[in-house]
Amino acid sequence: MAISTHASGSSHDTHATTAGGAWSTRRIATTALFCALAFVLTFVEIPIFPPAPWLMYDPSGIVAFVAALAFGPSTGVIVVVLPWVLKTLFTFNVWGHVMAIVAGLALCVPAALVARRVSGTRGLALGMVVGAACALAACIAGNIVVTPLYTSVSTADVIAMIVPILLPFNALKIVINCVVTALIQRPVAQVVSR
Repeated sequence: MAISTHASGSSHDTHATTAGGAWSTRRIATTALFCALAFVLTFVEIPIFPPAPWLMYDPSGIVAFVAALAFGPSTGVIVVVLPWVLKTLFTFNVWGHVMAIVAGLALCVPAALVARRVSGTRGLALGMVVGAACALAACIAGNIVVTPLYTSVSTADVIAMIVPILLPFNALKIVINCVVTALIQRPVAQVVSR
């Protein structure tokens, strides 16, 4: 099920338009396409947790996750950050966007790093477990620190929401991202690597 991230990543890293390992024109264009798709998907908001219908899931994280696994953590970082920075120009929700960036980076970067070190399905699974744990911790910590800064909800109230709301919602969101990414990352990587 897993792609050879070493092979696909190295082919893009070494095929450079300039000396010294710069990104190829094709990789830049592919990254731009990933960013554009992720940007569009930031506007897709789906309520996935009925007890807290105000918490929305957007599938842009899947695009960033696939990019990170196919091209490496640096590409994942770009595809996580750039769409949310651009979205700030359209919907001014800086703190919410910062939290989305932190959650995306916490999932994609550790998972991609592990998957590049441990090959095959085992590396993909281990990477997703590590990334999921990091992302869940980052989401909870981010809510405790950031939510009181831009809402009337106190830190104590946020802490009281961890078990009944924040943990299950963020765990569900992470599971969706991991499952969909695991299903589509190989065919997508094969298409963009041609």
